[in-house]
Amino acid sequence: MKKNNWKRFFRNLGVVLLAALVMVIAVWGPEVLTKYHDRMVLNRIASKSIESESEGYRYALSSNEKLYILSRCLNSRTLPESDQSALTRVENSESDYQNLTGAYAFVENYKEPSEQEITEEEIFESCNRSMELLEELGILPGRVKEIKSQAYEAVLYSAIDVLEPRNNLAVWEVSLTTDTRNADKSGKLIDACIDADTGKFYEFYIRTDTTWEKLDADGIMEKWSEYMGLTGGERCEDVNPLEETTPYFVKYSFPGGEGSTVVTIGFYEGINELFLKVAR
Repeated sequence: MKKNNWKRFFRNLGVVLLAALVMVIAVWGPEVLTKYHDRMVLNRIASKSIESESEGYRYALSSNEKLYILSRCLNSRTLPESDQSALTRVENSESDYQNLTGAYAFVENYKEPSEQEITEEEIFESCNRSMELLEELGILPGRVKEIKSQAYEAVLYSAIDVLEPRNNLAVWEVSLTTDTRNADKSGKLIDACIDADTGKFYEFYIRTDTTWEKLDADGIMEKWSEYMGLTGGERCEDVNPLEETTPYFVKYSFPGGEGSTVVTIGFYEGINELFLKVAR
C-alpha cells in the first residue's frame, strides 16, 4: 500500500475511533458520573451552617422599613405588667409572638444577643465609637463625654410587627442611670436608641454647650439620614407647634413600610439638650 494510502487509512481510522468514543461517553458518561457522585454523597453525614428563619430580625428590611417599624413600636409602647412578663418575652420562634397584643410591640428581649448583635459587654464601647463618628460627620455639635458602664444602663429590646413577626429588629436602649441623673449632665449622653446590629443611633438626647441658633438643624437631619442609609426624606412644612414642648424643632418625613415615619430634631433651651427622636 502506498504511503499516501496508509496516511488516509490511519486518518479515517482515527475519525472512526473518535466518533465511537464520543458515542460511548454520550451513552455511558452520565450514568458513570451519577454513580460516582452517589458514592461521594450517600451514607455520609454533611453539615452546613444556615440561618434560622425564626431569627426574624435578620429578615431583609431596608433602613426606611426598619425606621417605620421602630416608630410604630415606640408609639404603641407599653410596659408589661409583672404577671404578664412571661407572655411578652421574645424567644427565637414565631409562635412566641402570638401572645403579644396590638399590631406592633416593643418588648424587652430576655434572650442573649446573637453572634451578629452587639453584646452587653460591647454596647458602651460601641456607643463611644458611634458618638465619635457622629461628631466627625457633623451630626453632633461637639464632644460628648465618655460613656462608662458604671453610670449607664443598657437594655436590649425587640421591635416587632406582630402581624408579620419576621419584620422586626433589635435595639439597645442606653440611659444615664437614675443615680447619676441629678449630677452634672453637661456634655453627656442622656438617652439613646441604638441598632443592635449596626450600632447606629436611631435616637439620642445629649446635653451640649451650644444654642439652637448655632445649630444647622436641616444639615444635621440630612447628615443623619445619610448615616442611617435613609432615602426620600422631606421636611414637614405644615407642623402643629403644640406637638412639642419646645418651640425649637424641625420635622422630616421618611417613606417606608405601610406609610411614613416622622423624625424630629429639636432643642430644649435652658438645659441645652439636643435631641433627635423617631415619631412620638
